[in-house]
Amino acid sequence: MKKTAIITGASRGIGKAIATALAAEGYHLALFCHSNIDMLKDLAAELQDKYKIEIYTYQGDIANSEFAITSCKDALTKLGHVDVLVNNAGKASIGLLTDMSVEDWNSIISTNLSPLFYTAKVVVPDMVKNKAGNIINISSMWGTVGASCEVAYSATKGGVNSFTKALAKELAPNGIAVNAIACGVVDTDMNGQLSPEEKAELAEEIPVGRFCQPSEIADMVLAIIKAPSYMTGQIIGVDGGYI
Repeated sequence: MKKTAIITGASRGIGKAIATALAAEGYHLALFCHSNIDMLKDLAAELQDKYKIEIYTYQGDIANSEFAITSCKDALTKLGHVDVLVNNAGKASIGLLTDMSVEDWNSIISTNLSPLFYTAKVVVPDMVKNKAGNIINISSMWGTVGASCEVAYSATKGGVNSFTKALAKELAPNGIAVNAIACGVVDTDMNGQLSPEEKAELAEEIPVGRFCQPSEIADMVLAIIKAPSYMTGQIIGVDGGYI
């Protein structure tokens, strides 16, 4: 049986690295992005040509329940089944809580947390039927300890962690593993607002002395997929020893 995966937020950064790593392992993919459809299609064409796999692309707001559920159902139909679901799509927000608008609060909550429910609602019945599956949620170290001036982001990632642990317990009897990766500072566009000086100062605070590369998160995704099925409900820190 062919290996398959759904990845959200796949056009760049961590999602792109995960898509590339899974393609190299022979996975057929359904890739989602919010707006960078040209980048996503270019990635899909490159991976299809190199690894001779099937890739289906979807553009839309994964925080929109109708789009998320309808598109995931279409992906499931085209792939035939889903072995791996990677919930990577997300957004950050930096600033004082008192300066944050209600609209921005609602936006980050709906983007970072609700899609986990929408995607799982579609793929879990298929995984239960097959008595197998891996759900991997991309979280953050701030979901574990919280970050000043990132209250909303920290709250959503804390929610991702709790969602992960609860769903893992619910699905364990069906042979489905649910885990999360609590990322540290990753060298992606999400940290692009930092100046070179700010990046250098931040890197000095990290014990390993540098930012994480997206490919390293992708390597952890592969490690989780290949881990013993007894490993579930875990929040795995990849933060260079930061916390």
